[in-house]
Amino acid sequence: MKISLLALLFISFISCNDDINSVDYVSLNDQEIQDYLEENDLEAEKSNSGLYYIIEEEGTGEQPTATDDVRIAYKGYFTDGEIFDQSDAGGVTFNLQEVVRGWTEGITYFKEGGSGMLLVPSHLAYGPNNYRGIPGGSVLIFEIELLEVVDATN
Repeated sequence: MKISLLALLFISFISCNDDINSVDYVSLNDQEIQDYLEENDLEAEKSNSGLYYIIEEEGTGEQPTATDDVRIAYKGYFTDGEIFDQSDAGGVTFNLQEVVRGWTEGITYFKEGGSGMLLVPSHLAYGPNNYRGIPGGSVLIFEIELLEVVDATN
């Protein structure tokens, strides 16, 4: 009886996990981003990966590669406007291989001094899992300013 109960609990746990993974966040996120763009009268480019980006100011300095260290000022929020993270005006420095895939790709579209917006679907961020207060499947929007390419020699 105990083994049957444990097996039933295990199967329930696995099937709940399958429900999370069976949600088509790619399609849901794409529609959410398109709705956000329309509601806010914004035009964005869409990359092959599904990342949407808006270059307000391309910048005139160094253009980073996906392996560079960069200093960026940013504000991150959900499509409902709720801010989940932001830097101060001086920005933060990090390597582009240490961040979500949407940033690794998106930051490389800018040059130093450039600014704009990244609209990151969950498959290029934290996927279907909750992460430090960010619900699984969330679209993340970032207003960014590329202040400096710190290490362009990698």
